[in-house]
Amino acid sequence: MTLLDLCDYLHNNFEACRFIGEIKIEDGKVVGVDLEDDRYFRIIGSAFNDGIYKFSSALELKDEVFDGAIVIMSVPPYILDMVTEISNWENENATSLASPYQSESFGGYSYSKATSSTGGMVTWRDVFAKRLSRYKKV
Repeated sequence: MTLLDLCDYLHNNFEACRFIGEIKIEDGKVVGVDLEDDRYFRIIGSAFNDGIYKFSSALELKDEVFDGAIVIMSVPPYILDMVTEISNWENENATSLASPYQSESFGGYSYSKATSSTGGMVTWRDVFAKRLSRYKKV
């Protein structure tokens, strides 16, 4: 789980402001956009740098010029905590999530995976949907 995955699921970039048009990245830095240390921002439309980054003076992006957007983000600490919590949940349930079986039985042992309201396997989306709902945009 990454912040990008969660923002895409929520359809929410936690946008503070946006720069649209020709974006230039030179010497590993975004030209003409003042970014504060530890501030998250998203690059959209880039061939080499699409994604979410946490700005620091050590950040090195690939140089390019493209038509796209830079979204300066104001990510609530709760959302950052949720990224960690969901990642931990995915790690703890990795074996079960990877199994192609909904249920198994052999010898005297049997199990059934929990199912979602649609009858499919339970995913992090099902487990955390209620807690994330207030941040989800249509």
